[in-house]
Amino acid sequence: MTFRFTSGFPGLQPLTETSSTQNHEIGLKATGFDSVLGTGEYIYLKGVASTVVGDLVVFDEYANTTTRAVSGSRGPVAVAMSANVANQYGWYQICGAAKVLALAAAAANATAYLTATAGSIDDAVVTAQAVNGLRIKTNVDTPTTGMCVCQLAYPSADGLG
Repeated sequence: MTFRFTSGFPGLQPLTETSSTQNHEIGLKATGFDSVLGTGEYIYLKGVASTVVGDLVVFDEYANTTTRAVSGSRGPVAVAMSANVANQYGWYQICGAAKVLALAAAAANATAYLTATAGSIDDAVVTAQAVNGLRIKTNVDTPTTGMCVCQLAYPSADGLG
């Protein structure tokens, strides 16, 4: 896959790289393109410990924090584009098709639910844990082991579902 920005301004930090230097304002949004997944929208955020590519995170632009999503997490949701760990900065996807970490049973065309496994989703129905604005599009392990493709539309974990 080849990622590139299609909007924004010259000199954006590369989409799949992290930096120990904050290169942009937290919350900056830009549109990008992936040769396999298509067009997406991305947000620039501060990292959190143990983040890997495909982790689902909950973010708070006011507090300048991200947290790997688990059952009970609340707030806007994004998908890590890099292993953007604590004290680093990078891009997270908020709209378009994205590869997301998923548990073994996640199936295509299902609603995504938060799990006890940090950063991962599943299709097992758990009251009040649905991720609104995120739909599982492929079975787990497609196209990558431990991941599935999801369609994002500014997802949030708001305690519904």
